[in-house]
Amino acid sequence: MGGSAPPAGEAILTYDDYLQLPDDGNRYEICEGVLHVTPSPTTGHQRVLRNLAFLLHAFVSRHDLGEVFFAPLDVVLSRISVVQPDLVYVSRTRQSVLTEKNVCGAPDLVVEIVSNSSSSADRVTKAQVYARYGVPYYWVLDPREKKLEEFRLARGIYVLVHCWEDSAAFTPEIFSGLTVDLQQVWA
Repeated sequence: MGGSAPPAGEAILTYDDYLQLPDDGNRYEICEGVLHVTPSPTTGHQRVLRNLAFLLHAFVSRHDLGEVFFAPLDVVLSRISVVQPDLVYVSRTRQSVLTEKNVCGAPDLVVEIVSNSSSSADRVTKAQVYARYGVPYYWVLDPREKKLEEFRLARGIYVLVHCWEDSAAFTPEIFSGLTVDLQQVWA
């Protein structure tokens, strides 16, 4: 797995530095000490996030499995890796990572919805960081292509479980018994 160390001479940022960043509508994240800034999400991005969060929250709540959160919420993976995934699931067995302010440790699932400005960071940089800190499941949604890629952590790297497209019936490995009509997510 490739590293994401800062370029030579660049300062390594920490969670303390992160707390000093402005609240200006941009999304700030620190991945292994490197600052990443993306603009606020589009309405299409937010629509997909809302639809998926609603469906997951309903299932998780009905079965008392844990909690579903969505951005903006800090996930502090380490002193030098603070991210804001689009969606986070924390199971009952991992509730100890929840604090009053943030998620402090690896959640069970992180979900990123890619856009033109975030695709490379979501698919490479953030995937490496999530794997490094032991996030068991990672989903990448691409609303333009109507595609959801489901990854599972295996021996320190993410392996593709399945790629779901268009209006497929998505049956995520992490949620036994859940079937999601992806058309409801893209709508």
